[in-house]
Amino acid sequence: MIRWNKWLTIATIGCLLTIGGLQGRSEAAGFKDIGGHWAEQTIDQMVQQGLLDGFPDGTFRPDETVTADQFVKIVLLAFTDKFPNGERKWKTSFLQTLSAGNQNILQQDYRDFTFKPNTVGYWAKPYLDLASDLHFISKGQFTDYKASLKREDVAEILYYLLKETEYLEDETYSLAAASHFGDLQSATSRQQKFIGESMTKGIMEGYPNGYFGVGQYVTRAEALQIITRLQTKSKRVSVKNDNEAFIKVVPTKDGSYKKLVFPDERMLQAYEVMEGAGKLRGTNYDLEETTLRLFRNSEAKAQSLSGATAEARNSNEASLWLDPQFATYGVTVRLEDGVLARNTESIRKFTDFLFGYDADIFNRQFTDACARAAAKGVLETTTTQIGNYSVETRLESDGKTIVFSIIHS
Repeated sequence: MIRWNKWLTIATIGCLLTIGGLQGRSEAAGFKDIGGHWAEQTIDQMVQQGLLDGFPDGTFRPDETVTADQFVKIVLLAFTDKFPNGERKWKTSFLQTLSAGNQNILQQDYRDFTFKPNTVGYWAKPYLDLASDLHFISKGQFTDYKASLKREDVAEILYYLLKETEYLEDETYSLAAASHFGDLQSATSRQQKFIGESMTKGIMEGYPNGYFGVGQYVTRAEALQIITRLQTKSKRVSVKNDNEAFIKVVPTKDGSYKKLVFPDERMLQAYEVMEGAGKLRGTNYDLEETTLRLFRNSEAKAQSLSGATAEARNSNEASLWLDPQFATYGVTVRLEDGVLARNTESIRKFTDFLFGYDADIFNRQFTDACARAAAKGVLETTTTQIGNYSVETRLESDGKTIVFSIIHS
């Protein structure tokens, strides 16, 4: 009898486990309208994560449109882990991608965030407020957050989200990669930038007819597919880049990052030399995208970065720069006392790399042009050939700023 009770208990437990498993499966994928749908598996996985619910009649309605507020909610919940008791917590991997400022927002302003909709008033307000404070969206981005989202709208949300959590792709490359979409020109230039980013990141793709789908609404199933790729990079669509070897992720003005595609190895190396040139000035420099700004001292740097006035923002005394789109290198100097003495070492490190054996020729031309412009306040624009480079020397209209544009011949 004891042995029989033992086996009965084991069988009962096994039966309960099986029923529990079936119930969990039913809750996630028991919708009567997703069988055979292209997104059936994705819907199953995403519903189990609690990202999007079905309807009381037992349907999921995968081909109905998704609204802006629904999508924002899904995006935020996608960066959380859901526990058996229904509670949620931010994924550690997500927190690590955020800037210090955004981490502080979550830890301070939203430390009591429940991840749940409002029960009084507009249900989506908690999600929209948080997404806005994290700069994933702006509150005025859509005139009506209850309206259905178009594909270019989703691309816009992804653009700013990726800017805060990953980095932006090289815009020139992204637009070129997206130019194969037959309907890209029907989008505004601003929307094209968003489309290029989402497509190059491998999160959105076009349709078999070669169109991106500008103006078309995003379905609930498509929204979940997009979120899946946002969550898991291995599920993103691979986008071939012929210049993959000449890529670098660089800092931007707002403290985030973006990917730049350089035209060749030479310019990529020049960027790295430019980074080293800045460090020769201790901390009195700022590297933003492809421009290295050199400052007189820490006070001038702080004043420039705070940007109270245009004069303050442009208070650097010299800069080294690259223009990948036009394969151009450059040096810009303000003709003021002590500028060359403080910055010559950094400038020489950059130009010595560019000109190699001809570096002394450029240095003599550079020093002579600066001296003549400083003495007279005028300088004729000239173009000379130094080694493999064409060098244009130009004095700006203020009579105090001299620009050397260096183009590989």
